Amino acid sequence: MAKIKDIAEETGFSISTVSRVLNNDQSLSVPDETREKIFEAAEKLNYRKKTVRPIVKNIAFLYWLTDKEELEDVYFKSMRLEIEKYAKKHNIELTTYKITDGINAIPENIEGFLAVGTFSDKELAHLRGLTPNGVFIDTTPDPNHYDSVRPDLAQITMKTVDFLIGKGHKNIGFVGGTYHNPNTDKDEMDIREKTFRQYMQEKGLLQEHYIYCHRGFSVENGYNLMSQAIEKLDGKLPTAFFVAGDPIAVGCLQALNEQGIAIPNRVSVVSINNISVAKYLSPPLTTFDIDMKEICKNAIEFLLERVLEKRKIVKTLYIGSELIIRKSTN
Repeated sequence: MAKIKDIAEETGFSISTVSRVLNNDQSLSVPDETREKIFEAAEKLNYRKKTVRPIVKNIAFLYWLTDKEELEDVYFKSMRLEIEKYAKKHNIELTTYKITDGINAIPENIEGFLAVGTFSDKELAHLRGLTPNGVFIDTTPDPNHYDSVRPDLAQITMKTVDFLIGKGHKNIGFVGGTYHNPNTDKDEMDIREKTFRQYMQEKGLLQEHYIYCHRGFSVENGYNLMSQAIEKLDGKLPTAFFVAGDPIAVGCLQALNEQGIAIPNRVSVVSINNISVAKYLSPPLTTFDIDMKEICKNAIEFLLERVLEKRKIVKTLYIGSELIIRKSTN
């Protein structure tokens, strides 16, 4: 295993300089090029330091969601808890700012940020004026300047369509939420609906009257949308529905069960997220498992690369998912 002395010989810098850079001594004033050269040599020589993790201060956690949004969609609550856990593990001192605080509440001396939620172009411009070190989780609003880590929802959507077609389904519906554009204050098509439309069109199976969407990813929204579908289609429901998220799917199952529509013998349901109650629903829900731990772990690692290792190139990471097959499909 390489030692600090080996890295000093490789780079031509003193042992003291190499040691202080590798231990992220903030009082050391050296050019970024020096740090980069030392980190590159450490990686090349497979150096693994045994020191404790440095404390990373002045990191903002921009939780750009309302309390109601978090309450309605447990996906974001689990994300917040995982971020807080991994930040503590990596000695990152997080200060949380919510959408109600406003973008101007973020201090000018932040070293970096982690961000969840929807940001306007004006807010993104403000963040660029504060720091180059930022990671967005679940979205990619500024891929030219900031990193992002997110589930691959487009891939999940196509895999769902392929799965249902493989089960013999041709009449496939979609139930989901919409994306709120903060720049226009209008609702726009979510990536899941957009991909569903495009992929079903390619398959020659798209049927507009099987698509039901409305703002919100709540149980109530799912119940209302499925109730509308049942009423409007008047006994001519598709044989399967792809639902954009588990909370919506819970409401869909409630509406179908109330009307005595058999699941999955009459209608199969596939969703996304694999929340804890999914396996206890009636019937248990077939859903894609989003690995929240992996998403948040990578987001933290990206941030540390930016802040400590001075990485400048932007990264966008899409995380895959696993389909958990239960009794809501056949």
